[in-house]
Amino acid sequence: MSAPTRSRLAPDERRDQLLELGVSLLADRPLEALTIDLLAEQGGISRGLLYHYFGSKQAFHLAVVRRAADDLIARTAPPAHGDPLERLHTGTVAYVDYVLASYDGYVSLVRGAAGGNAELREIYEEVRAALSDRIFDEDPDGLLVTDTPAHRLLVRGWTAMVEELVLAWAADERAGRARLTRAELDGLVVGALPALLAAAP
Repeated sequence: MSAPTRSRLAPDERRDQLLELGVSLLADRPLEALTIDLLAEQGGISRGLLYHYFGSKQAFHLAVVRRAADDLIARTAPPAHGDPLERLHTGTVAYVDYVLASYDGYVSLVRGAAGGNAELREIYEEVRAALSDRIFDEDPDGLLVTDTPAHRLLVRGWTAMVEELVLAWAADERAGRARLTRAELDGLVVGALPALLAAAP
């Protein structure tokens, strides 16, 4: 009796599979440690096939970061209905969950963007803009925010602050020196937005 034949993936499916593997590997290592050799070993494929799909290590890195960014935006989407502040809380908690689960990869994205890598910076800014815009898109009645220049600026600043707070808390937690609980962190970052908005002229 002959052995079962493995089904061959279509090129787009294989490329998609490799990107998903890259994102999963990025969760616990910096971007520069995501090598072609590592992916070939983990994926059970040749280096040549990886270069066939991505062309270069840099192109592969950018494709993985792009996929990770898309995953972040999708996973932090708030519920379709409910009180705006409760929906903000749900989306923000999901963001914190994502950063904690993918800490090393997320830090490498932030550092790469800050370090002058223009392509990483572009992806990073797109994520920032998407997360900020979502707050306005999800609150068309203006119950929490109104679409004014002041609120736009404050929400943008709050998004940056949340990132910094979460990364700082995660670093302390990983080192065993965090002085806030996770619940206190969640309450702090969510509660900061209404307080900031109250200061708008």
